[in-house]
Amino acid sequence: MPREEKMIANNKKAYHDYFVDETYECGIALTGTEVKSLRANHASLRESYATVRQGEVWLLALHIAPYNQGNRSNVDPDRPRKLLMHKKEIRYLIGKTKEKGNTLVPLKMYFAPNNLVKVELGLVHGKKLYDKRADIAEKDQKRDVERALRERQKGQ
Repeated sequence: MPREEKMIANNKKAYHDYFVDETYECGIALTGTEVKSLRANHASLRESYATVRQGEVWLLALHIAPYNQGNRSNVDPDRPRKLLMHKKEIRYLIGKTKEKGNTLVPLKMYFAPNNLVKVELGLVHGKKLYDKRADIAEKDQKRDVERALRERQKGQ
């Protein structure tokens, strides 16, 4: 039986700008009004990144819009948020992020089957301009092949 995940936000730009080496599923510490805002899909992963500070992983520049009925219980929409991971994974990430060119970037945010908010965090390294051009050319080629197959099937 496949897991049902309700997508909140997807970071398509990360796949365009980076090579994803590894992915991790982690929880995130939120307030009640932030979760209500996420249920209405008011979040943006664009330009957000994660960092390891004092043995904890923090998600920075994640924008969760204030909840409309939240009044004074709303918090700063761009505040740093703590990610919940196993200590062994955090130690591994500390070593990997110290290597040149590696970064932690959130790839997607979703509600898990048990209604907890999860973040898929990717250990990535940057693409060069020629890598991006090669990816775009490959996508164009696949699209052309699929289009030709559809046209061929229509003709039969």
